[in-house]
Amino acid sequence: MFPWRLVVVTGIVILASVVRPSAAWAEIGLIKTATGTVSLVRNNVQMPAKAGDVLEQADVLTTGPDGSVGITFIDNSRFSAGPNSHITLQQFRFNPTTQEGAFHTEVQRGTLAIISGQIAKHSPEAMKVKTPTTILGVRGTKFAVKVTE
Repeated sequence: MFPWRLVVVTGIVILASVVRPSAAWAEIGLIKTATGTVSLVRNNVQMPAKAGDVLEQADVLTTGPDGSVGITFIDNSRFSAGPNSHITLQQFRFNPTTQEGAFHTEVQRGTLAIISGQIAKHSPEAMKVKTPTTILGVRGTKFAVKVTE
């Protein structure tokens, strides 16, 4: 009887680990590179940012005068921010099955180069970059934004 119980318990543990909600669902991207001074603000708590850090919706990234950061998002969008940048990841949702979602980012200052991913390819109106003076609609392309104070 012992092997039968072991099989049942193992099956239940595996099933529970697959269907239970996970904190990973909040994950929208990953910092791939960070040089110089790079900070991440999440839930009003500021911390140093480093390669390998997971990003979530509403995170704010800032770079110092010597800082730069490279990010890859789960829809395969890629961002590269230069020195003295302040970027808010305002809204991000993505369904990998349907490729539908929305991606809104705000650049208060600095530079941001973007290569759009699946969200903009599937729904061109779904990706937007806001600056203090304008809102850019991304249409499945590469571009750069520079905001000076």
